[in-house]
Amino acid sequence: MTDVLDSVTERVRALRFAANRVSLTPLLVRGGIFLAVLVGFVLAYPVEMLAGRALLGLLVVALLPAVGPRRVWPTFTALVTVGGWLLATAGYGREIALWRLLGVAVALYLAHTLCALASVLPYDAVVDPDLVVRWLTRAGAVLLASSVLGILLVQVGEFGAAGGFQAVTVAGLLVAVGASALLGWLLRRR
Repeated sequence: MTDVLDSVTERVRALRFAANRVSLTPLLVRGGIFLAVLVGFVLAYPVEMLAGRALLGLLVVALLPAVGPRRVWPTFTALVTVGGWLLATAGYGREIALWRLLGVAVALYLAHTLCALASVLPYDAVVDPDLVVRWLTRAGAVLLASSVLGILLVQVGEFGAAGGFQAVTVAGLLVAVGASALLGWLLRRR
C-alpha cells in the first residue's frame, strides 16, 4: 500500500513541478487552438445544436486538440466540424453562405497550423514573440490567398448554367496541380 501511495505522491509532485514551469507563449498558442476550434464549431453547427449538452460536448471536444496537439485530436475536431457543417446544411436545411464557408475554412486552417506550432513547443519553452508573429503572418497570407482564390472560383462558377460547374472543376484541378508542382519544386530546390 505504501508503494502505491509513494507512486501517486511522486506523480503529483512531478505534475506540480511541470505546472510551475509552464510559460505563457505555449499556453497562448494552445488557447488559440481552443478558440479556433470553437469558432469553427459555432460557424458550422446549427444554432439549435449550440445549447445544453451539445454545447458542453463541443467545448470538451474543442479542448482536446489544445491539450494534445500531437495526437489524433486535431483530425478528430476537423471531422467533427465538417460533420456539423453537413448536419446544418443537409439535416437542418441551412443555405450555404460563402462567408460562413470561408469562416469555417479559416477556423479549420488556423486550428491546424496552431496545432502544428504547439506540437513543437514544449510547455516550458521560452519563445521569442517574433516567431509566433511570423507564423501567424504566414498563416494569414495563406488564408488571404486561398480566400481570394475561392471567391474568384465561385464567381467563375456562376458563368453559364451547367458549364460553370465544369469550369470551376477544371480551374480547381489546375490550381491543385500548380500548387503540387510548386511545392515539389520548392522541395527539390533545398
